[in-house]
Amino acid sequence: MSSPFHATYALISPCRNEADYMRETLDTVIAQSVTPTLWVIVDDGSTDATPAILAEYAARHDWIRIVTRADRGHRAVGPGVIDAFYTGYNAINPSDFEFICKLDLDLRLPLRYFQILIERMHAEPRLATCSGKAYIEQAGGLHDERHGDETSLGMTKFYRTQAFQEIGGFVREVMWDGIDCHECRRKGWIARSWNEPDLRFVHLRPMGSSQQSVYVGRMRHGYGQYFMGTGALYMAASALSRMNQKPYVLGSLAMMWGWLKSAWRGAPRYGDAAFRQYLHHYQWRSLVVGKARATAEIDAANAVGRRNGAVA
Repeated sequence: MSSPFHATYALISPCRNEADYMRETLDTVIAQSVTPTLWVIVDDGSTDATPAILAEYAARHDWIRIVTRADRGHRAVGPGVIDAFYTGYNAINPSDFEFICKLDLDLRLPLRYFQILIERMHAEPRLATCSGKAYIEQAGGLHDERHGDETSLGMTKFYRTQAFQEIGGFVREVMWDGIDCHECRRKGWIARSWNEPDLRFVHLRPMGSSQQSVYVGRMRHGYGQYFMGTGALYMAASALSRMNQKPYVLGSLAMMWGWLKSAWRGAPRYGDAAFRQYLHHYQWRSLVVGKARATAEIDAANAVGRRNGAVA
C-alpha cells in the first residue's frame, strides 16, 4: 500500500535460528499500511530452516535483502546481536533513509505500526527513537512485559537516522538498548514508547529469556545494568518492582544476583564517565520523584536548551 506521506525507512533485522517465529514477523511487516523502503535481514549463521524461509520471502519481495554471516557456533546476545545489526547497517547508505529500525524476527506487529511511528516522528522533531509496547501470550490472554515509557524497546528500535548518528549508534554490550535512550536524552533528544492498541505487538519470545533459561536471561540483565553504570540502590528498587512478574520473586533475585556478581568480580563498566554521572543523577532523581517525572524534567529542560541554542 502506498504511503499517505513521504517517508523512507529501512529495517535491519539480525537473526539466528528463528524458524519457529519469523514467518509471523515477515507476514505482519509485509502487511503494514506503510511498508519499508528496504528490509535488510542478516542471517547470523543459522542452522535451522531460517535461510530457506528468508530465500522464499526475498524471492517474492524485491525490497527484502538477505545478508549472510558465517556460523559462530552459538547464539550471542548483546554484542553478538549488535555486531550482526552493524553488518546490515554497513550494507546500506543510512543517509538514504529518514528512519532506521532494528527489528527482531520474533514479533507479531499490528498493521499500522510503522505508519503511526512515522506520524509521531513527523509531529515531534525532537523525538529520536520510539516504539510500541511488547506483550506476551499467556493463559489465553495478552500480558504486558512492563517496559517504561521513557525508552524505545530493544526488539523494535525505530530511530530518526540523524539522531542515531548523533548519539554514535549502539554500544556493543548487553545494555545497548538502555544506554542509547539515556544518550538520546543527554544530547537533547526524546526517547518514548506508547501503550496503545494500535502499537501493542506480541513478543513471541518473552523478554529476558535465554536459550538456557529465563533465570540466565534475568542475570544477564543484572550484569547489563551493572555495565551501564546503574547504582546498587536503584538496581535493588528495580528488582523489587518486578517481584510480582513471572517468574515471581526468583526472577528479581536473579537480576539482583547478576548485578552483585558483576560488582564482586569487578566487571568492566561503560567507559564514558560523563554518561555514568548523568545516569546516576537521573536514577537518584527517579528514586525521589519517580521515573516519569524525572524524565519529564529532563525533556522540559532540553526543550528550553534547544530554544536557547544550548543543546546540540
